[in-house]
Amino acid sequence: MFTTPAKASLAMIHPAGIDLESSFTNAMQGLGLSPQVAHILWLPLPMAIVLVAAVVGVLVTVWLERKISAAAQQRIGPEYAGALGILQPMADGLKLLVKEDVIPARADGLLFTLGPVLVLVPVILSWLIVPFGQNLLISNVGIGIFLWIALSSIQPIGLLMSGYASNNKYSLLGGLRAAAQSISYEIPLALAVLAVVMMSNSLSTVDIVDQQNGAGLLSWNIWRQPVGFLIFWICALAECERLPFDLPEAEEELVAGYQTEYAGMKFALFYLGSYINLVLSALLVSVLYLGGWGFPIPVEWLAGWMGQSIDAPLVQVITASIGIVMTILKTYLLVFLAILLRWTTPRVRIDQLLDLGWKFLLPISLVNLLFTAALKLAFPIAFGG
Repeated sequence: MFTTPAKASLAMIHPAGIDLESSFTNAMQGLGLSPQVAHILWLPLPMAIVLVAAVVGVLVTVWLERKISAAAQQRIGPEYAGALGILQPMADGLKLLVKEDVIPARADGLLFTLGPVLVLVPVILSWLIVPFGQNLLISNVGIGIFLWIALSSIQPIGLLMSGYASNNKYSLLGGLRAAAQSISYEIPLALAVLAVVMMSNSLSTVDIVDQQNGAGLLSWNIWRQPVGFLIFWICALAECERLPFDLPEAEEELVAGYQTEYAGMKFALFYLGSYINLVLSALLVSVLYLGGWGFPIPVEWLAGWMGQSIDAPLVQVITASIGIVMTILKTYLLVFLAILLRWTTPRVRIDQLLDLGWKFLLPISLVNLLFTAALKLAFPIAFGG
């Protein structure tokens, strides 16, 4: 499913975990193909699987949003399109697919079309650095976390472009709000991430998770960075424009913000990007603060109870399976919390939103970073010295 940097050894089982790229390459070479051809055949597979996984994750999240929202409001929610309404998201997607694509007469057609693309593509590319296991990720780049921050900073350009190109004052105001909101919350989010990076001594998502798996649940970063966890989660919700931070598209104020003039698949791209970003943010919170693929009990203990070596094939398969399950469970627990927040908190005003980012979260994130540096010097064993 995923790939890692090239290795000299092509064994199927590694001390660090299962390497699916090596397994696939070995199988293709067994059929008589050269290593170069086997590598070329491998490249599109993880990309396609991650794209499918992101879209399926959106379908699941949309269904959960509706059912949880209905439960919070004491109503039934979708029920007739498939068992328990599970086909309702697919019906919505099909409806958007066949709707007419309308471009306003005086809109800038090129920018109007590029806007949704600039919103969606960076979010999908950000999945490159999300690990589901030691070797279960697309690319273990050394600056993975900062790559995600850089990609996420492209999204406001697409939102502002969409609002400007629509030739609609409500859309323009929505795009300006989106840009202002993103700038306000990018900085404290980056400072919260920097505190985790400082403790982990690495920008790689794999190294950050490895650093949290020494003692199971007790070594997760949420215990050492509770303030950073709250800052990151608040900023992530603001980046995803989730309630109570959905000011760029507040319906009663701006009709639908930067989406006002969009219909059909262009609107679907905004919708898709928003939910993929929500799932991605939850994944990164689980990676940075909740141990990623780590089980609450150290895997070494489980292997000892089974009487197996940690490098045994059976233990490796179980470890990989547990890693994927744990990552998804932690992610959807956070998605569940985000959906509950939508129906339990009131929407803030735009001035309150900007005040929270600049006057409250930014100073606290700076203090948290300095305090983390002090703890790293004072207690190097516990804080990654």
